[in-house]
Amino acid sequence: MNPNRLLLRFARRYPRLVLMTSVLGLSGALFNGVSTALVVPVILGFLGQGNQPTPMPPQIQKVLGFFSGNTTPSFSTLLIVVLLLIVLKNVAAYFSSITSARLTQTLSTSIRKDGIRMLLDVDIDFYGHNKVGDIIGQLGGEVSRTADAIKIALQIITVSLTILVFVALLLAISWQLTLMATILLCLVTLCNHLFIKRAKNSGQALSDHSREYSVTLLESLNGVRLIKSASQEATTYKQLSWLIDAREKAELISQANYAMIGPVNEIAGICTVIAIVAFSRTVMASESAALSTLLLMYLLTLFRMLPFVSQLNTLRSQFANNSPSVRIVHEFLNRSSKPIMVQGQHLYTGLKKGIRFENITFGYPTSPSPVLKGISLELPRGTTLALVGTSGAGKSTLADLLPRFYDCQGGRISLDGVDLKDFDIRSLRRAMGIVSQETFLFNTTIYNNIAYGCDRVSESQVIDAAKRANAYEFIAQMPEGLQTHIGDRGVLLSGGQRQRLAIARALLRNPDILILDEATSALDTVSERLVQQAIDELSRDRTVLVIAHRLSTIQNADQIAVFHQGKVVEVGTHDALLEKGGQYAQLYSMQFTEGTIVPAQPDETETPAVVL
Repeated sequence: MNPNRLLLRFARRYPRLVLMTSVLGLSGALFNGVSTALVVPVILGFLGQGNQPTPMPPQIQKVLGFFSGNTTPSFSTLLIVVLLLIVLKNVAAYFSSITSARLTQTLSTSIRKDGIRMLLDVDIDFYGHNKVGDIIGQLGGEVSRTADAIKIALQIITVSLTILVFVALLLAISWQLTLMATILLCLVTLCNHLFIKRAKNSGQALSDHSREYSVTLLESLNGVRLIKSASQEATTYKQLSWLIDAREKAELISQANYAMIGPVNEIAGICTVIAIVAFSRTVMASESAALSTLLLMYLLTLFRMLPFVSQLNTLRSQFANNSPSVRIVHEFLNRSSKPIMVQGQHLYTGLKKGIRFENITFGYPTSPSPVLKGISLELPRGTTLALVGTSGAGKSTLADLLPRFYDCQGGRISLDGVDLKDFDIRSLRRAMGIVSQETFLFNTTIYNNIAYGCDRVSESQVIDAAKRANAYEFIAQMPEGLQTHIGDRGVLLSGGQRQRLAIARALLRNPDILILDEATSALDTVSERLVQQAIDELSRDRTVLVIAHRLSTIQNADQIAVFHQGKVVEVGTHDALLEKGGQYAQLYSMQFTEGTIVPAQPDETETPAVVL
């Protein structure tokens, strides 16, 4: 879509600010143009022999008559009018700058807030297809460049209005000279199209390199441990340095392009003036009596207009440079192209009977075949259903469907007979606690991480949740206790400590439904025991869906469902499945060979659940 139309969409959000900016710009343009035209009579008045100005051409007399009602006003009146117009011009310019800045800042703030709201509303699938660094770049640099484009567009309108006022004055003075000047300036404008095209290309390159730099930098910081362990510091530095240099090169090309416009327009302006003087001497020689005054007035007005023409061409080039960002931001904010869950209206008030999975089918967009194929299971209220199976069998995917991180493509999930899609998502998710192997913690205090998502909780409640999660002992040993900052993603804590904080968080929320996704698979024996004790406390009297590789943790589950290649091949209790001698019995015997538990590897092929 044309960037001008996109900017118009943004500007429609604040019509009053746009109108104020435009009116002030037009007023400033009128005051500027008329005051410039009246400077000539003032100069001629200073050169005259009395209080009356030197005789002037009829065109200027008409302009003066507009202010005084007399075609020959006194010199003092003329001087006061000129000074008043200059003051009004600068007042209008000041308030125009203020409203323009306010509009630009308000729009950029609004765009960023819309972007954040959209990012919080989209499905998790969106993040699987978009790089976080790219998203950050769009919310940061691209929005700033879009705001600059809006500001430049307003400046283009103001400058264009000013030029139109000057053109009207030039036509009033001499339409013949104005016709010639217009032809010459149009030729200059055509030449400026070359600079505008180059500016657009360099702007696109700048956006591309900036986005790639943001993505690479974020990935490098997140993977700094891998970079160091593989001794790839030099390679990473070289890659980032190349991107920085490429970005700066694109910026330099843009600046060089802007710098070229001024000299070209100045040379063209001088040539235009020379041509007009020659033309006036040749064609208008019969009007020699008023020619000197007419030419002086015309050239002064033209000289006042030429800088605005040059400024307009520079602004057009700058706008072309920023226009790729306008398209990027518009596409980023376009909700119709994003996967957004449809909200239900039914408020979740608690589980009374149970959860049913009926003939569930699901596949990721990038998967050649469905991940889940006809899954049917029941999870009565207050019971535990364990999902086991080999990696990639679809266990975590099924768990992700329950909090509606994804929607099933076939079949139905119901709670107490009500379709999952009919529930209000927020009320549903508030009733769920999720603990996975990929625990996420914020770079803030332990207290804030445990209390995250809970309103109006006391310190005693946080401490109680930490104690029940077997976490308070290590918290008490921290330098500042609950107020200890734990670094990005809880990097200052061990894996077991992070898991226990996640369990404490879930305990504090007191969820009705609990989802445990490989919560102990990556822990050592001691940490696993402590975490398992905390999980047992968390699972008491709740409806639990648990995914486990270590079968020792789910032997007491009310039901165990065995997954294989996206299908449920066995369902039953631990004892019944062992007696059956099927796939569960094979998995069990593999892990308990000669009384030794063989730790399973974390599931790398499934999408991990988000920790709430």
